[in-house]
Amino acid sequence: MTCDSVLKLVPLYYYGELTPDEEERVEEHTHGCPACAREVARQRTLAAALDRRQAVAPPTLLDDCRSDLMAAVQGGAPRVASPVKGAWRLFLDAMAASWSGSGMARLRQPIGALALIAIGFFAARLVNTAAPSNTGALLTSLTSPTDDVYSTVRSVQPDSSGGVAISLDETRRKVVKGSMSDGNIQRLLLAAAHEDNPAVRVESVDLLRSQSGSTDVRDALLNVLSQDTNAAVRLKALEGLKPLAADSEVRKTLRNVLLADDNVAVRMLAIDLLVANRDDNMVGMMQGLVQKENNNSVRLKMEKALRDMNASPGRF
Repeated sequence: MTCDSVLKLVPLYYYGELTPDEEERVEEHTHGCPACAREVARQRTLAAALDRRQAVAPPTLLDDCRSDLMAAVQGGAPRVASPVKGAWRLFLDAMAASWSGSGMARLRQPIGALALIAIGFFAARLVNTAAPSNTGALLTSLTSPTDDVYSTVRSVQPDSSGGVAISLDETRRKVVKGSMSDGNIQRLLLAAAHEDNPAVRVESVDLLRSQSGSTDVRDALLNVLSQDTNAAVRLKALEGLKPLAADSEVRKTLRNVLLADDNVAVRMLAIDLLVANRDDNMVGMMQGLVQKENNNSVRLKMEKALRDMNASPGRF
């Protein structure tokens, strides 16, 4: 195969979309062509970066959806009895009746606009001078652009006095700061390592790497390595486990990764960590896997590791 034809197939090769014959030809070519091998490595780096990229929904999306759902639910609810009209409502009804006459029809819009401006002005003065302090705090929490309090209105109902009863949920966001040795910070990072957002998981595992000496952190990294669906997160966990490559639980998990993980970069890094602390069990395992490995790069890496240990690439 030529370099041009191989370069066109590299993305399909990385994601396993080639036929076995095409994949074998690409691997044979890249094994002897440094330029194409570098392109495969570049594709691996690009794919890892794309895995880390996450589209972030607007913060108000969930609130908007909930409000729309509540409006739809309330729109289909049984009609409730109309409350007794207060003095202000009676006054507005009387004004509307007066404006409905033919003599006032042409003045209805300008008069209505002036009335609304006047009402808004006096209402604002009234709220500033007469509203209780707790009402002011509520208005501030709902309208201040710098406050990290997010409100979701659950229901709006008129009450018997002519007012309104609003039921709402509030979620407060805060920032917690501290050193990596802080137990609370470490607890939050361990929880973040299991968040739905893969970008959050990558950053959390990356920070936890410096605390891999902790049993809780080690167990969390092993759990991420075994179960996380994102290859970039698993790679971060592997990097954090490098200082613990001689640990028996770590080596057991590394063997399982080499047997079952579907990502080439993860399997190749697992081989590096296993080779750093060689044992007889690892030799036998690699001798069994090297004959079954479909990826040429992983197979060559295992064969080299076996030769460095003066072991045969296969069992006899």
